[in-house]
Amino acid sequence: MESTEEFTRIESIFVRHRNALMVRGQFTSIYTDHYLHLMEHGLRYPGELDQMLKDSLAMLTLHLVARPWAETIAWTVNLRAPRINLFVTGGSISESITGRIFTEDVREPDRNFFYAQSTTVQGSEPRLSTLEVEDRDPANWVSTYYLQSEQRPARVFRLDDEWFVLIAAQPDCDLEWLESLTIEKIESIETDEQTHLLETRRFRFHCGCTLEKILPILGGWRDRPDELFADSEMIRIQCPRCAASYQVTRDML
Repeated sequence: MESTEEFTRIESIFVRHRNALMVRGQFTSIYTDHYLHLMEHGLRYPGELDQMLKDSLAMLTLHLVARPWAETIAWTVNLRAPRINLFVTGGSISESITGRIFTEDVREPDRNFFYAQSTTVQGSEPRLSTLEVEDRDPANWVSTYYLQSEQRPARVFRLDDEWFVLIAAQPDCDLEWLESLTIEKIESIETDEQTHLLETRRFRFHCGCTLEKILPILGGWRDRPDELFADSEMIRIQCPRCAASYQVTRDML
């Protein structure tokens, strides 16, 4: 049994009379596990990119709590400058969130694109969304996504001590109030407004990848190992979800 201290608690709160959903959480434990993961696998991202990834992990977690339990959601952002693919994914059923940044062999697009894919445990067709984003701020990506794909406005706020808050409009939302929100108003919202706790969910930074799960990716090379290994008896491959590194030898194929 895993200790609940490993998980981040995310609260879903209804703001009465404003008809808005507030989702919030403090992400220190997820960020700590993110850095432990980087250290374990010898990974290091430049400061700006690392912050973009951390912000995206937090914001996808909040979005997951604003969505039904059964969904697994993945976001991929393809940026021109810097030329990267940023990937985050998670789900409430697995109670996990993970992600990585691709910096090598990335196709340079003519614009910056945000891709969202959601699937359910029932195995229905994935829901896909593609939109253009203007900058490198994940908070603005989320607002744009909500307007275009969720068909409702939403805003994300970064607070002190690694707290993040998502405010999403519900039917008959007070949109003028939503637009007027500031960090100071968010911090005093439970004093100034009537709120009701709807539910809590928990998340941790966790991929669940193993060498056994990664090996099938190389199945197409089984009949031509010399092309894959060249003069080496061993290669390293990365998990496409979290960039964990695994050693693969010829006999493993």
